[in-house]
Amino acid sequence: MLNLPACFFELFQQRHSQVCLKCGPSGKRQDNMSGLNNHRNCWPLVLVLWLLVPTSTPIPTKPNMVLIMADDLGIGDLGCYGNHTLRTPNIDRLAREGVRLTQHIAAASICTPSRAAFLTGRYPIRSGMASETEVRVLRWTAASGGLPPNETTFAKILQQQGYTTGLVGKWHVGVSCETRNDHCHHPLNHGFHYFYGTPLTLMLDCGNKHNQKAQALRATYWFCTRTLACAMLLLALGRLTGSLPISWKTVGCFGVCVLVFFVSWYSSHGFTRHWDCILMRNHKVREQSMVLKRTPSLLLREATSFIERNKQGPFLFFLSLLQVHVPLTTTRNFLGRSQHGLYGDNVEEMDWVVGQVLKTLDNEGLTNHTLVYFTSDHGAFIEGRIGDTPLGGSNGIYKGGKGMGGWEGGIRVPGIFRWPGVLPAGRVIHEPTSLMDVFPTVVQLGGGQVPQDRVIDGRDLTPLLRGQVPHSEHEFLFHYCGSRLHAARWHQRQGARLWKAHFETPIFSPEGAVGCYTRGLCPCHGKVARHDPPLLFELSGDPSEATPLSPASEPSFHAVVSRIQEATRAHRSTLTPVPGQLSGSSNMWKPWLQPCCGSFPFCGCQESAHPRDELSWHPLTSFLSMDLPVLDISHEWDHTLYVLLCLVLSLSIMCSRFVHIVACVRASLLFTAVLYSTVWMDHILFIPSSSDGHLGRFIFT
Repeated sequence: MLNLPACFFELFQQRHSQVCLKCGPSGKRQDNMSGLNNHRNCWPLVLVLWLLVPTSTPIPTKPNMVLIMADDLGIGDLGCYGNHTLRTPNIDRLAREGVRLTQHIAAASICTPSRAAFLTGRYPIRSGMASETEVRVLRWTAASGGLPPNETTFAKILQQQGYTTGLVGKWHVGVSCETRNDHCHHPLNHGFHYFYGTPLTLMLDCGNKHNQKAQALRATYWFCTRTLACAMLLLALGRLTGSLPISWKTVGCFGVCVLVFFVSWYSSHGFTRHWDCILMRNHKVREQSMVLKRTPSLLLREATSFIERNKQGPFLFFLSLLQVHVPLTTTRNFLGRSQHGLYGDNVEEMDWVVGQVLKTLDNEGLTNHTLVYFTSDHGAFIEGRIGDTPLGGSNGIYKGGKGMGGWEGGIRVPGIFRWPGVLPAGRVIHEPTSLMDVFPTVVQLGGGQVPQDRVIDGRDLTPLLRGQVPHSEHEFLFHYCGSRLHAARWHQRQGARLWKAHFETPIFSPEGAVGCYTRGLCPCHGKVARHDPPLLFELSGDPSEATPLSPASEPSFHAVVSRIQEATRAHRSTLTPVPGQLSGSSNMWKPWLQPCCGSFPFCGCQESAHPRDELSWHPLTSFLSMDLPVLDISHEWDHTLYVLLCLVLSLSIMCSRFVHIVACVRASLLFTAVLYSTVWMDHILFIPSSSDGHLGRFIFT
């Protein structure tokens, strides 16, 4: 009886007095003994009623938490969200055993700002992670921009609550600020005890894959650069011998132009793979450049190892998957298995990785004490392709995709929570929720407090997930594209209608397409359509945003638009100016910030099959055990060698006008030998020492 709610206890007392202590058949009141007998006969009724009363199961304290985020995954790519041609049994299992959200919204439609919002529970514009230019993500590992150190992540709060925190996979919110080793934006400075993964992101260059346009452009750039370098060398020799009536100043200016041209294109086309396609463990670079064909297995190894090492708990583990971002690196076992080409193969491998993590939880007996969450950072990249092969996924019935700040296809993502015994299995919620809601949800489940010194835009989802409240706490959600507010939605509680107003939309190209296929990614600024009054949709009846409403078709048009605009003004009044992290010099490559395995710029190493081994570099043994690589002018470094040789030789001729031609030739040969040996050393990747103490073999990239 002590566990009965007070209202039920009073009701029971009333019914007890009417049923158990009523007058007997003779019309006289029963004596105390007979009343006591009737009282005892009522216990079966009491027991039945008590079992029927809904009671709230207390939430276990400090559960383990596994947060899984896919990269560029479309909501239409999963079986539990309606895809019947891709096999995702493990993620579908999560949905069956947990709670599935159908209106789960990313705070941005592109990687860096979306992840910043996920980690902090705040719109990215509040932390400076919303760009004012068309460059909306961090482009370089050696950029100084990133998630500011004064931002508070859920990992930092849970770390203070005694959690062991780990991140495996993609980071993409910065590394260092002023020096290579300050690591101000690094995961370990944002609450994670352990990090293994890539500090930036995957890109086509990491897999040596480019679309046909990029390949042709790259070849053209190299041809032009070599031709210009050769021309400059001829000009210098012509001026030296007096056969060309030009000044040394002219030769020097021409050389500067060649150098500027070379640096301007090679900085984006040539260095990327070596500088940005790297793996780090904590603060150390473990692989540079990444060998993508084995990267998925390395990350899975680290993921399962982290769970096994910390099974005594509590732990927070963030698995930030590299799938399904280009270049869609897929292991041999999954190639050709799906009906959707390379992208489908990559999705099915991603599902298998999720299954291995769930299997580890099962094997360690952690399933019932672990909250598992699965999502994607934003919608599918619908414009991505190599030639005629699509590289992006499906956003289902939703319009648009990655990079489109307002359209549903860019921001509506999967959202699945599973916690056996605490969250109801098979529950589906159609209320508006956000990736930012994960922050207050996991903080409060872990025993922490949401910061009170800043605006937190996320809301605790626990009551909604458990069915204790009927509606989400989000009445309004705002959809940014960079620093531009493109759209806003209003969940009207009375009438349960869901409105969405678009203030700006990208102009699709070519005409008639639903995407920016000629550009590759839709812009936020400049080439966009501005709407006054805004485009208005009622998402409950038109989730595809196919038919905008008008005053003629919707009587409440003006009232709804006015209410959304009022909420937008109120939201903007809460914003305060902060330094931009993704614009200008904050997003430029800075050599002094470049993470390097070795001595910059001679960086290179390869991860061991044994994760705890240290990298070894023994140049003498390397020299004795390897043959000198054969010069191949088609190789990237040999192109560079050729250009640098022409530049330096021309400079030496300019500085020494009376050098004999034979001396010039000898100097050039000596310079070639020195430079070639330097480039050869930079080709070498060093493998960790084996467990028996013998040196492993060295290989070339």
